[in-house]
Amino acid sequence: MKIGEKIKELRRRDGRTQETVANELGVTAQAVSRWEKGICCPDLEMIPSIANYFGVTIDELFGYDNDRAKRVDAVAAQIEGLLRQNNGEDVCMDECLSLARASLIEFPGNERLTFLLASALYTAGYVRHGEQHMEGNDGYSVYDTQRHRTYAEWREAKMFFEKLVPTLADGAMKQETIVKLAQLYKNTGEHEKALALAEHAPDISASKPFLRISAFDGQPAVAACGEALLETVRCSAELIERIVLTEQHRMPPKTAADMLQNAVSLFDLVCIDGYYGRLSAFIACLQMLRSYFLWLANDKDSAFAALDEALQQAKSYDSLPEKDAPCFTSPLLRYVKTQAEQVPAGSAFRCELPEVWPWWDVAERDRVKGEIQKDERWAAWVKRTEE
Repeated sequence: MKIGEKIKELRRRDGRTQETVANELGVTAQAVSRWEKGICCPDLEMIPSIANYFGVTIDELFGYDNDRAKRVDAVAAQIEGLLRQNNGEDVCMDECLSLARASLIEFPGNERLTFLLASALYTAGYVRHGEQHMEGNDGYSVYDTQRHRTYAEWREAKMFFEKLVPTLADGAMKQETIVKLAQLYKNTGEHEKALALAEHAPDISASKPFLRISAFDGQPAVAACGEALLETVRCSAELIERIVLTEQHRMPPKTAADMLQNAVSLFDLVCIDGYYGRLSAFIACLQMLRSYFLWLANDKDSAFAALDEALQQAKSYDSLPEKDAPCFTSPLLRYVKTQAEQVPAGSAFRCELPEVWPWWDVAERDRVKGEIQKDERWAAWVKRTEE
């Protein structure tokens, strides 16, 4: 941003000193000097006052003519790129947050940039502090809400998300805002607020996949039905996985493994030829989690059979084309594309399996992983992930 250079240009244009500008704006001359040198930027709240003081628009203060939208798109793309790098670990969170904050100084009140800052803060809470759990009075694992409330990142993220909810137009951004805000309410124990968000949301029949069915007729309607069916199955499988993880201390390991296999079998009801397309990665993760519970059940052969199935599904996912994806081959899904987004070039999900096993947070992960790694079949399986 060149706001400091613009302030210097406008000050000299009007023949004013840094002290004069500082006195009029209620800041120190040192602050004006730092702005002009690019050491820091004026606070967001001061931007309108500075523009008014020099008799220019905010766009002019930032040196824009007709390229404001292009600049927002460019900055947003930068922030989104940095956010993707902080997927599960803090790679460049400070840089991402600094850019997001600076973008709102440059474009005060911009909803897209406000959303991206809130999303960056949301992610920062996870990668810097983590999601903490404890045992509740009923013996179930619950969120450590007291600790979560101390996360400055999540407090600020909630503030921005709450500001966006009533102003955003219906669409993907508003939907993601509501989902993330509800999760933050859960993390910090504000369950009534989360419930209020849910009460104002449409039921499943009014969700995007189902409403799309009404937008088409004939073959496109069949495709929309297939997409809604696939999304319903995926969400149902996720619910099974969530219940298993919540009940992992009470559910026998063999039962947990059987329930996860049932979750996988849901996909077989619609993907009757065994081709799962983009869902292969999710099925691979379910099989890795299943291997964990099979090991706990002392069924070690089946545990490695589940790992082999996970590897097979990961290889299927890695083989998906980066573009021009074909449709599913199942009769119910033959007009549904196998992937909703491009697979990152050069990615190999199969190579990540040993590191991310068993994908979800489980009670005895370290102990079980230590045991399973001692089995000679583990090293052979890892080698196959690298082939």
